Amino acid sequence: MVSLLLVMPWALPRRLFAQTTPEKTGVQPEVPDWALPGGPNHKQYPPPANFHRPTKTFATPIGVFQGQSDVGGPLVPGSAVYDAKTQQYTVTSAGYNIWYTRDEFRYLWKKIAGDVSFAADVTFPVPQDPPHDRKVVLVIRQDLDDDSKEIMAAEHGTGMVHLAVRAEKTALIKDMQFRMGGSLLQGVMPKRIGIEKHGDDFSLFISVEGEPMHQYGPSIHLHLDAPFYVGIGFCSHLPVTPDIGVFSGVLLANRAGKLQKPR
Repeated sequence: MVSLLLVMPWALPRRLFAQTTPEKTGVQPEVPDWALPGGPNHKQYPPPANFHRPTKTFATPIGVFQGQSDVGGPLVPGSAVYDAKTQQYTVTSAGYNIWYTRDEFRYLWKKIAGDVSFAADVTFPVPQDPPHDRKVVLVIRQDLDDDSKEIMAAEHGTGMVHLAVRAEKTALIKDMQFRMGGSLLQGVMPKRIGIEKHGDDFSLFISVEGEPMHQYGPSIHLHLDAPFYVGIGFCSHLPVTPDIGVFSGVLLANRAGKLQKPR
């Protein structure tokens, strides 16, 4: 069993990317300077004030989800595939980030009201060395705008997991100021992450090695008007370079208290 620490403070075949990469048209989208990773620390900067791009939404059901969107109009379109036999979702997306005052990512969603138990096994099938801040996310959002009020459970390519919230539209995202994995426990990639909504309280759940899910850290209080959006998403953390996140064993129940029970 791996100990958990609580602190305060890419190859796949090129054909997988054929429909989404800039090489398809020979036109390289222009990336704003603030969205470019700079240097070995992969540093990015917040977008300028009032910078937004419209979300592109496709009313195409996929698995348990009612639709999907390229939130924030990423410069390279995303895509998603569902394998009904394995009940596995493969999400391809570029996108500079899901952070700061706006987001760019592929989002598969369902509209819901009331309490929610939401979890999935998450993996990154494309190796990265060293790993970067790409992230698979479980997101509950008020709307589909790039600056939506939202709360998310995320696992980064480094193995770090957190619960983060944008408390109001256009506000900066904040997290719980704790980290699990990443530089603290190198090589540790938690197997399953989840988020539970009970009233206006949202809690992060994890399973590191397949043990029963357990709450990690305190809850965050946030009010969302009904109905709201619940779904999975992926962001490569690179504005014009798609990457892949995989979700399986998705549990999406319209009541709280399901994450600690056997699947």
